[in-house]
Amino acid sequence: MARTQQEIRAVVEASLKKRYASEKRFRAFGFAAVMVGLVFLALFFLDIVGNGVSAFQQARIVLPVTVSAADVDPAADGSTASLSEGDYDAVIRNALVRLFPDARSRADRRELAGLVSVDAGFLLRERVMQSPELIDAQLELTVPASANVDMVLKGNVDRALPESQRVVNDRQIDWIDALLAQNRLYLGFNSAFFSNGDSRDPELAGIRGAFMGSFYMLMVTLLLAFPLGVAAAIYLEEFAPRNRWTDLIEVNINNLAAVPSIVYGLLGLAVFINWVGLPRSAPLVGGLVLALLTLPVVIIAARAAIKSVPPSIREAALGIGASQVQMVFQHVLPLALPGILTGTIIGMARALGESAPLLMIGMVAFIVDIPGTPMEPATALPVQVYLWADSPERAFVERTSAAIIVLLAFLLLMNLIAVLLRRRFERTW
Repeated sequence: MARTQQEIRAVVEASLKKRYASEKRFRAFGFAAVMVGLVFLALFFLDIVGNGVSAFQQARIVLPVTVSAADVDPAADGSTASLSEGDYDAVIRNALVRLFPDARSRADRRELAGLVSVDAGFLLRERVMQSPELIDAQLELTVPASANVDMVLKGNVDRALPESQRVVNDRQIDWIDALLAQNRLYLGFNSAFFSNGDSRDPELAGIRGAFMGSFYMLMVTLLLAFPLGVAAAIYLEEFAPRNRWTDLIEVNINNLAAVPSIVYGLLGLAVFINWVGLPRSAPLVGGLVLALLTLPVVIIAARAAIKSVPPSIREAALGIGASQVQMVFQHVLPLALPGILTGTIIGMARALGESAPLLMIGMVAFIVDIPGTPMEPATALPVQVYLWADSPERAFVERTSAAIIVLLAFLLLMNLIAVLLRRRFERTW
Protein backbone atom coordinates (compact mmCIF):
# COMPACT_ATOMS: atom_id res chain seq x y z
CA MET A 1 0.00 0.00 0.00
CA ALA A 2 1.53 3.29 -1.10
CA ARG A 3 2.44 5.79 1.60
CA THR A 4 0.71 9.12 1.71
CA GLN A 5 2.64 12.36 1.32
CA GLN A 6 2.27 13.14 5.03
CA GLU A 7 3.73 9.75 6.02
CA ILE A 8 6.70 10.23 3.69
CA ARG A 9 7.28 13.69 5.11
CA ALA A 10 7.17 12.34 8.67
CA VAL A 11 9.73 9.66 7.81
CA VAL A 12 12.03 12.22 6.17
CA GLU A 13 11.76 14.62 9.14
CA ALA A 14 12.54 11.78 11.56
CA SER A 15 15.62 10.81 9.54
CA LEU A 16 16.72 14.46 9.42
CA LYS A 17 16.47 14.71 13.18
CA LYS A 18 18.66 11.63 13.53
CA ARG A 19 21.21 13.01 11.10
CA TYR A 20 21.28 16.39 12.83
CA ALA A 21 21.66 14.69 16.21
CA SER A 22 24.47 12.52 14.84
CA GLU A 23 26.20 15.60 13.42
CA LYS A 24 25.93 17.40 16.77
CA ARG A 25 27.42 14.39 18.59
CA PHE A 26 30.29 14.24 16.10
CA ARG A 27 31.00 17.94 16.58
CA ALA A 28 30.82 17.54 20.35
CA PHE A 29 33.26 14.61 20.24
CA GLY A 30 35.64 16.59 18.03
CA PHE A 31 35.45 19.63 20.29
CA ALA A 32 36.02 17.44 23.35
CA ALA A 33 39.05 15.83 21.71
CA VAL A 34 40.53 19.24 20.91
CA MET A 35 39.92 20.46 24.46
CA VAL A 36 41.50 17.35 25.99
CA GLY A 37 44.55 17.88 23.80
CA LEU A 38 44.77 21.54 24.80
CA VAL A 39 44.44 20.65 28.49
CA PHE A 40 47.28 18.14 28.31
CA LEU A 41 49.39 20.63 26.34
CA ALA A 42 48.71 23.32 28.93
CA LEU A 43 49.60 20.94 31.77
CA PHE A 44 52.83 20.04 29.98
CA PHE A 45 53.86 23.67 29.52
CA LEU A 46 52.85 24.60 33.06
CA ASP A 47 54.92 21.75 34.47
CA ILE A 48 57.97 22.57 32.34
CA VAL A 49 57.79 26.31 32.97
CA GLY A 50 57.00 25.84 36.67
CA ASN A 51 60.04 23.62 37.18
CA GLY A 52 62.40 25.42 34.84
CA VAL A 53 61.87 29.14 35.23
CA SER A 54 63.72 29.18 38.56
CA ALA A 55 66.87 27.92 36.81
CA PHE A 56 67.28 31.32 35.19
CA GLN A 57 68.20 32.65 38.64
CA GLN A 58 71.15 31.61 40.77
CA ALA A 59 71.93 32.28 44.42
CA ARG A 60 74.99 34.47 44.95
CA ILE A 61 76.99 35.32 48.06
CA VAL A 62 78.89 38.57 48.64
CA LEU A 63 82.06 37.85 50.62
CA PRO A 64 84.43 40.40 52.26
CA VAL A 65 87.68 38.96 50.91
CA THR A 66 91.19 39.84 52.02
CA VAL A 67 93.61 38.76 49.27
CA SER A 68 96.62 37.74 51.33
CA ALA A 69 99.91 37.60 49.44
CA ALA A 70 100.94 34.59 51.52
CA ASP A 71 98.03 32.64 50.04
CA VAL A 72 97.92 33.80 46.43
CA ASP A 73 101.63 34.47 45.73
CA PRO A 74 103.61 31.53 47.13
CA ALA A 75 106.83 32.50 45.32
CA ALA A 76 106.49 36.13 46.49
CA ASP A 77 107.58 37.45 43.10
CA GLY A 78 104.24 38.52 41.64
CA SER A 79 104.80 36.45 38.51
CA THR A 80 101.96 34.89 36.54
CA ALA A 81 103.27 31.42 37.32
CA SER A 82 103.29 32.13 41.04
CA LEU A 83 99.83 33.70 41.04
CA SER A 84 98.40 30.75 39.13
CA GLU A 85 99.61 28.40 41.89
CA GLY A 86 98.05 30.36 44.75
CA ASP A 87 95.63 28.82 47.25
CA TYR A 88 92.56 30.90 46.43
CA ASP A 89 90.22 28.43 48.11
CA ALA A 90 91.96 29.28 51.40
CA VAL A 91 91.15 32.97 50.83
CA ILE A 92 87.46 32.07 50.35
CA ARG A 93 87.46 29.86 53.46
CA ASN A 94 89.07 32.60 55.53
CA ALA A 95 86.45 35.09 54.38
CA LEU A 96 83.67 32.72 55.47
CA VAL A 97 85.31 32.10 58.84
CA ARG A 98 85.55 35.85 59.46
CA LEU A 99 81.81 36.11 58.83
CA PHE A 100 81.06 33.16 61.12
CA PRO A 101 83.82 32.85 63.74
CA ASP A 102 81.74 30.27 65.65
CA ALA A 103 82.78 27.65 63.04
CA ARG A 104 85.86 26.41 64.89
CA SER A 105 86.12 22.70 64.23
CA ARG A 106 87.28 21.20 60.95
CA ALA A 107 83.83 19.72 60.34
CA ASP A 108 82.18 23.09 60.91
CA ARG A 109 84.53 24.80 58.47
CA ARG A 110 83.96 22.09 55.89
CA GLU A 111 80.19 22.59 56.17
CA LEU A 112 80.71 26.36 56.03
CA ALA A 113 82.80 26.04 52.85
CA GLY A 114 79.94 24.00 51.37
CA LEU A 115 77.83 27.16 51.20
CA VAL A 116 79.77 28.50 48.21
CA SER A 117 80.36 26.94 44.83
CA VAL A 118 83.59 25.11 44.08
CA ASP A 119 84.09 27.72 41.35
CA ALA A 120 84.55 30.56 43.86
CA GLY A 121 88.30 30.08 44.09
CA PHE A 122 88.66 30.05 40.29
CA LEU A 123 86.70 33.29 40.00
CA LEU A 124 88.99 34.97 42.54
CA ARG A 125 92.05 33.56 40.76
CA GLU A 126 90.99 35.05 37.42
CA ARG A 127 90.30 38.41 39.00
CA VAL A 128 93.63 38.57 40.80
CA MET A 129 95.59 37.48 37.72
CA GLN A 130 93.87 40.20 35.70
CA SER A 131 94.46 42.81 38.43
CA PRO A 132 97.56 41.93 40.54
CA GLU A 133 97.14 45.20 42.46
CA LEU A 134 94.36 43.43 44.41
CA ILE A 135 97.01 41.51 46.41
CA ASP A 136 96.91 42.49 50.09
CA ALA A 137 93.71 44.45 49.39
CA GLN A 138 90.19 43.96 50.67
CA LEU A 139 87.25 43.65 48.29
CA GLU A 140 83.65 42.56 48.15
CA LEU A 141 83.63 39.44 45.98
CA THR A 142 80.38 38.05 44.59
CA VAL A 143 80.54 34.27 44.07
CA PRO A 144 77.89 31.69 43.17
CA ALA A 145 76.41 29.80 46.09
CA SER A 146 76.33 26.03 46.12
CA ALA A 147 73.40 24.15 44.62
CA ASN A 148 72.09 23.26 48.10
CA VAL A 149 71.98 26.90 49.18
CA ASP A 150 70.30 27.74 45.90
CA MET A 151 67.61 25.14 46.55
CA VAL A 152 67.02 26.50 50.07
CA LEU A 153 66.72 30.06 48.81
CA LYS A 154 64.22 29.00 46.12
CA GLY A 155 62.07 27.15 48.64
CA ASN A 156 62.81 23.68 47.27
CA VAL A 157 64.04 22.39 50.65
CA ASP A 158 61.47 21.71 53.36
CA ARG A 159 62.91 23.09 56.58
CA ALA A 160 60.32 21.18 58.60
CA LEU A 161 61.88 17.85 57.65
CA PRO A 162 64.27 16.15 60.06
CA GLU A 163 67.89 17.17 59.61
CA SER A 164 68.85 13.71 58.33
CA GLN A 165 66.38 14.05 55.42
CA ARG A 166 67.64 17.43 54.21
CA VAL A 167 70.60 18.30 52.00
CA VAL A 168 71.55 21.03 54.49
CA ASN A 169 71.77 20.70 58.25
CA ASP A 170 70.44 23.07 60.89
CA ARG A 171 73.79 24.82 61.28
CA GLN A 172 73.99 25.59 57.58
CA ILE A 173 70.40 26.89 57.58
CA ASP A 174 71.33 29.24 60.41
CA TRP A 175 74.28 30.51 58.37
CA ILE A 176 72.04 30.98 55.32
CA ASP A 177 69.56 32.98 57.40
CA ALA A 178 72.41 35.09 58.75
CA LEU A 179 73.66 35.83 55.23
CA LEU A 180 70.15 36.83 54.19
CA ALA A 181 69.88 39.13 57.21
CA GLN A 182 73.20 40.77 56.27
CA ASN A 183 72.06 41.20 52.62
CA ARG A 184 74.97 39.05 51.52
CA LEU A 185 72.82 36.35 49.89
CA TYR A 186 70.46 37.02 47.00
CA LEU A 187 69.08 35.58 43.75
CA GLY A 188 70.51 37.02 40.52
CA PHE A 189 70.26 36.28 36.82
CA ASN A 190 71.96 32.97 36.05
CA SER A 191 74.21 34.03 33.18
CA ALA A 192 76.32 30.89 33.70
CA PHE A 193 73.42 28.80 32.40
CA PHE A 194 73.93 30.39 28.97
CA SER A 195 77.71 30.89 29.02
CA ASN A 196 79.05 27.68 30.61
CA GLY A 197 79.38 24.15 29.33
CA ASP A 198 78.27 21.06 31.19
CA SER A 199 79.43 20.46 34.77
CA ARG A 200 79.01 17.95 37.57
CA ASP A 201 78.08 20.84 39.84
CA PRO A 202 74.54 22.08 39.10
CA GLU A 203 75.27 25.70 39.91
CA LEU A 204 77.98 25.74 37.20
CA ALA A 205 76.18 23.69 34.52
CA GLY A 206 75.21 25.52 31.33
CA ILE A 207 73.93 24.86 27.84
CA ARG A 208 76.47 26.76 25.75
CA GLY A 209 78.41 23.62 24.78
CA ALA A 210 75.21 21.81 23.78
CA PHE A 211 73.95 24.89 21.94
CA MET A 212 77.14 25.19 19.89
CA GLY A 213 77.04 21.45 19.16
CA SER A 214 73.45 21.77 17.89
CA PHE A 215 74.40 24.85 15.86
CA TYR A 216 77.28 23.10 14.09
CA MET A 217 75.15 20.03 13.42
CA LEU A 218 72.32 22.07 11.94
CA MET A 219 74.77 23.95 9.69
CA VAL A 220 76.19 20.67 8.37
CA THR A 221 72.67 19.29 7.94
CA LEU A 222 71.48 22.38 6.06
CA LEU A 223 74.52 22.50 3.76
CA LEU A 224 73.98 18.86 2.78
CA ALA A 225 70.23 18.23 2.93
CA PHE A 226 68.99 21.42 1.26
CA PRO A 227 70.93 21.38 -2.04
CA LEU A 228 70.79 17.60 -2.40
CA GLY A 229 67.10 17.44 -1.53
CA VAL A 230 66.12 20.27 -3.88
CA ALA A 231 68.24 18.86 -6.72
CA ALA A 232 66.69 15.41 -6.28
CA ALA A 233 63.18 16.90 -6.21
CA ILE A 234 63.80 18.91 -9.38
CA TYR A 235 65.13 15.88 -11.21
CA LEU A 236 62.31 13.56 -10.14
CA GLU A 237 59.60 16.11 -10.86
CA GLU A 238 60.85 17.77 -14.03
CA PHE A 239 63.44 15.61 -15.78
CA ALA A 240 63.14 11.95 -14.71
CA PRO A 241 61.29 9.60 -17.09
CA ARG A 242 58.19 7.89 -15.74
CA ASN A 243 59.13 4.22 -15.43
CA ARG A 244 59.44 1.50 -12.82
CA TRP A 245 62.80 2.76 -11.59
CA THR A 246 61.59 6.25 -10.76
CA ASP A 247 58.49 4.72 -9.16
CA LEU A 248 60.79 2.54 -7.04
CA ILE A 249 62.86 5.58 -6.05
CA GLU A 250 59.73 7.52 -5.04
CA VAL A 251 58.47 4.62 -2.92
CA ASN A 252 61.84 4.32 -1.18
CA ILE A 253 61.98 8.06 -0.47
CA ASN A 254 58.55 7.92 1.15
CA ASN A 255 59.60 4.87 3.17
CA LEU A 256 62.83 6.53 4.32
CA ALA A 257 60.82 9.44 5.71
CA ALA A 258 59.08 6.98 8.05
CA VAL A 259 62.17 5.03 9.16
CA PRO A 260 62.82 5.35 12.94
CA SER A 261 65.56 7.87 13.64
CA ILE A 262 67.66 5.42 15.65
CA VAL A 263 68.22 3.42 12.44
CA TYR A 264 70.01 6.44 10.98
CA GLY A 265 72.16 6.51 14.11
CA LEU A 266 73.17 2.89 13.55
CA LEU A 267 73.94 3.72 9.91
CA GLY A 268 76.09 6.67 10.96
CA LEU A 269 77.92 4.54 13.51
CA ALA A 270 78.68 1.85 10.93
CA VAL A 271 79.59 4.11 8.01
CA PHE A 272 80.91 7.45 9.26
CA ILE A 273 82.68 6.24 12.42
CA ASN A 274 83.63 2.58 11.94
CA TRP A 275 84.27 2.68 8.18
CA VAL A 276 85.27 6.26 7.32
CA GLY A 277 86.96 6.82 10.69
CA LEU A 278 85.47 10.18 11.65
CA PRO A 279 85.78 11.12 15.36
CA ARG A 280 83.05 10.11 17.77
CA SER A 281 80.94 12.83 19.40
CA ALA A 282 81.82 15.29 16.63
CA PRO A 283 79.08 17.63 15.37
CA LEU A 284 80.23 16.81 11.83
CA VAL A 285 79.15 13.19 12.26
CA GLY A 286 75.93 14.30 13.94
CA GLY A 287 75.23 16.67 11.04
CA LEU A 288 75.83 13.89 8.49
CA VAL A 289 73.43 11.59 10.32
CA LEU A 290 70.78 14.30 10.65
CA ALA A 291 71.24 15.15 6.96
CA LEU A 292 70.33 11.57 6.07
CA LEU A 293 67.34 11.85 8.39
CA THR A 294 66.18 15.18 6.95
CA LEU A 295 66.87 14.49 3.27
CA PRO A 296 63.64 12.51 2.54
CA VAL A 297 61.55 15.20 4.24
CA VAL A 298 63.18 17.93 2.14
CA ILE A 299 62.71 15.94 -1.08
CA ILE A 300 59.02 15.30 -0.39
CA ALA A 301 58.36 18.94 0.56
CA ALA A 302 60.28 20.26 -2.44
CA ARG A 303 58.45 17.94 -4.83
CA ALA A 304 55.09 19.04 -3.43
CA ALA A 305 56.07 22.72 -3.83
CA ILE A 306 57.28 22.20 -7.40
CA LYS A 307 54.16 20.21 -8.29
CA SER A 308 51.94 23.02 -6.97
CA VAL A 309 53.22 25.44 -9.66
CA PRO A 310 50.51 25.52 -12.40
CA PRO A 311 51.33 23.83 -15.71
CA SER A 312 50.48 27.10 -17.49
CA ILE A 313 53.71 28.63 -16.10
CA ARG A 314 55.74 25.87 -17.73
CA GLU A 315 53.79 26.08 -20.98
CA ALA A 316 54.16 29.85 -21.18
CA ALA A 317 57.93 29.66 -20.58
CA LEU A 318 58.40 26.96 -23.20
CA GLY A 319 56.11 28.84 -25.57
CA ILE A 320 58.38 31.91 -25.63
CA GLY A 321 61.41 29.79 -26.46
CA ALA A 322 62.89 28.94 -23.05
CA SER A 323 64.70 25.63 -22.70
CA GLN A 324 63.54 23.13 -20.12
CA VAL A 325 66.41 24.06 -17.82
CA GLN A 326 65.61 27.77 -18.17
CA MET A 327 61.95 27.04 -17.53
CA VAL A 328 62.71 25.14 -14.35
CA PHE A 329 65.33 27.45 -12.82
CA GLN A 330 63.97 30.83 -13.96
CA HIS A 331 60.23 30.28 -13.63
CA VAL A 332 59.21 27.16 -11.68
CA LEU A 333 61.84 27.12 -8.96
CA PRO A 334 61.41 30.78 -7.86
CA LEU A 335 57.66 30.21 -7.49
CA ALA A 336 58.17 26.95 -5.60
CA LEU A 337 60.94 28.31 -3.35
CA PRO A 338 58.66 29.48 -0.47
CA GLY A 339 57.19 26.00 -0.13
CA ILE A 340 60.64 24.45 -0.38
CA LEU A 341 62.01 26.72 2.36
CA THR A 342 59.00 25.99 4.57
CA GLY A 343 59.49 22.22 4.24
CA THR A 344 63.23 22.57 4.82
CA ILE A 345 62.77 24.60 8.02
CA ILE A 346 60.26 22.08 9.36
CA GLY A 347 62.70 19.26 8.56
CA MET A 348 65.49 21.16 10.33
CA ALA A 349 63.24 21.68 13.34
CA ARG A 350 62.70 17.92 13.49
CA ALA A 351 66.47 17.38 13.26
CA LEU A 352 67.05 19.84 16.13
CA GLY A 353 64.82 17.82 18.43
CA GLU A 354 66.32 14.41 17.63
CA SER A 355 68.40 12.62 20.25
CA ALA A 356 68.21 8.87 19.47
CA PRO A 357 70.61 8.92 16.45
CA LEU A 358 73.05 11.14 18.36
CA LEU A 359 73.21 8.67 21.24
CA MET A 360 74.36 5.99 18.81
CA ILE A 361 77.33 8.03 17.57
CA GLY A 362 78.66 8.86 21.03
CA MET A 363 77.31 12.38 21.56
CA VAL A 364 76.07 11.33 24.99
CA ALA A 365 79.54 11.79 26.52
CA PHE A 366 80.15 14.24 29.37
CA ILE A 367 81.91 17.17 27.66
CA VAL A 368 82.82 20.36 29.54
CA ASP A 369 84.67 22.32 26.84
CA ILE A 370 82.83 24.51 24.34
CA PRO A 371 83.39 23.17 20.79
CA GLY A 372 85.13 25.61 18.47
CA THR A 373 84.77 23.61 15.24
CA PRO A 374 82.49 20.83 13.94
CA MET A 375 85.34 18.35 14.47
CA GLU A 376 85.65 18.87 18.23
CA PRO A 377 83.68 16.68 20.69
CA ALA A 378 80.31 18.11 21.64
CA THR A 379 76.80 17.22 22.63
CA ALA A 380 73.41 18.61 21.57
CA LEU A 381 70.50 20.24 23.37
CA PRO A 382 68.22 17.16 23.35
CA VAL A 383 71.08 14.96 24.58
CA GLN A 384 71.92 17.53 27.27
CA VAL A 385 68.33 17.28 28.49
CA TYR A 386 68.70 13.50 28.61
CA LEU A 387 71.95 13.72 30.59
CA TRP A 388 70.60 16.17 33.16
CA ALA A 389 67.35 14.25 33.54
CA ASP A 390 69.42 11.23 34.55
CA SER A 391 71.27 13.16 37.29
CA PRO A 392 70.14 12.50 40.87
CA GLU A 393 70.65 16.05 42.19
CA ARG A 394 67.46 18.05 42.76
CA ALA A 395 69.11 21.15 41.27
CA PHE A 396 69.44 19.42 37.90
CA VAL A 397 65.66 19.01 37.70
CA GLU A 398 65.12 22.72 37.17
CA ARG A 399 68.02 22.91 34.73
CA THR A 400 66.53 20.03 32.76
CA SER A 401 63.25 21.91 32.48
CA ALA A 402 65.07 25.14 31.63
CA ALA A 403 66.96 23.40 28.81
CA ILE A 404 63.63 22.05 27.52
CA ILE A 405 62.24 25.61 27.57
CA VAL A 406 65.20 26.82 25.48
CA LEU A 407 64.84 23.90 23.07
CA LEU A 408 61.09 24.48 22.69
CA ALA A 409 61.72 28.19 22.12
CA PHE A 410 64.05 27.38 19.21
CA LEU A 411 61.59 24.86 17.78
CA LEU A 412 58.71 27.35 18.02
CA LEU A 413 60.90 30.04 16.45
CA MET A 414 61.80 27.81 13.50
CA ASN A 415 58.17 26.83 12.95
CA LEU A 416 57.12 30.48 13.23
CA ILE A 417 59.65 31.40 10.54
CA ALA A 418 58.22 28.65 8.33
CA VAL A 419 54.68 29.98 8.80
CA LEU A 420 55.77 33.57 8.09
CA LEU A 421 57.60 32.53 4.94
CA ARG A 422 54.57 30.64 3.70
CA ARG A 423 52.23 33.55 4.37
CA ARG A 424 54.63 36.12 2.95
CA PHE A 425 55.41 34.39 -0.35
CA GLU A 426 52.48 32.03 -0.81
CA ARG A 427 50.56 32.52 -4.03
CA THR A 428 47.09 31.30 -4.90
CA TRP A 429 46.41 30.11 -8.41
